[in-house]
Amino acid sequence: MANSSKDIKLTQLKDMISELNTTIKTLTEALNKQQAENDNLKAELAWFRQKYFGASSERRVDDVPGQLNLFDNLPEDGKPVELIEPEVVHAPKKSRKKKPTLAEQFKDIPTRQINVDTLTEEEKACPICGTQMIPIGTELIRSEIVYTPPKLERIEYMAATYSCPECKDTEEPQFIKDNGTPVLIPGSYVSESLLAYIIYRKYGLYIPLYRQEQDFLQMNVPIGRTSMAHWIIIVGIEYIMPLYDYFHRELLKRRFLMMDETPIQVLKEENRRAQTKSYLWVVRTGEDGLNPIHHHRDGKGV
Repeated sequence: MANSSKDIKLTQLKDMISELNTTIKTLTEALNKQQAENDNLKAELAWFRQKYFGASSERRVDDVPGQLNLFDNLPEDGKPVELIEPEVVHAPKKSRKKKPTLAEQFKDIPTRQINVDTLTEEEKACPICGTQMIPIGTELIRSEIVYTPPKLERIEYMAATYSCPECKDTEEPQFIKDNGTPVLIPGSYVSESLLAYIIYRKYGLYIPLYRQEQDFLQMNVPIGRTSMAHWIIIVGIEYIMPLYDYFHRELLKRRFLMMDETPIQVLKEENRRAQTKSYLWVVRTGEDGLNPIHHHRDGKGV
């Protein structure tokens, strides 16, 4: 019984060794195959490198022994032309742009000179004889850009009244008053320069009116955002709408137009729900060679 048990174990060991040998043989064959594939890939890579980076010619330089050459018996005119490697010409390096001087960089802003006078009377005395020194010339020691903050001022226009000296003692004395130029917005203290500054900051620099209100308060000028919005609306209706209508009429005279429609939602419109869709239309002229015109108009949907 013991011998039969040993025979079984021995048989199992033989089978295991046989399986291991088979596995080792399979792995060896796979490695050899992989090595052959690697060698083929290396050969192909070397060929591609020679093809793209080596000397280019239709004629083989590595003739195989015992193999005839098709080009040996060709006439001189029929032999392939040896390609000549092109001459590489390097483009000249671009020179760096010279840095402008301060005078060139800021030539469009006003310039004024300030004479420096920081020496005391004792420092201006000659260290040898004590005589007071006198200026003999000046030189530029530095240049700087100074920012002057904007300022607001109140201007009162005084109108003069004129009377006729010949008629002043008669029953119909004559008077005339100089009322000056027309005001931008009747009954308002806003000037053209102030409103232009507000509009530029809002639409050019994207600074909302409430922030501009805070800026004015820092200058001790209480100009409210409501007043600024009212001025913009009034000026838009009185001065910009006529120009807008003129360009609209000119736009309709063109033969071709391009248009874009953008859906928008407008809140708190009278007699309309907040979910009702509105539209913003942008119209511009076509490529007709004339001056381009852009037109914006909003509309209500149904």
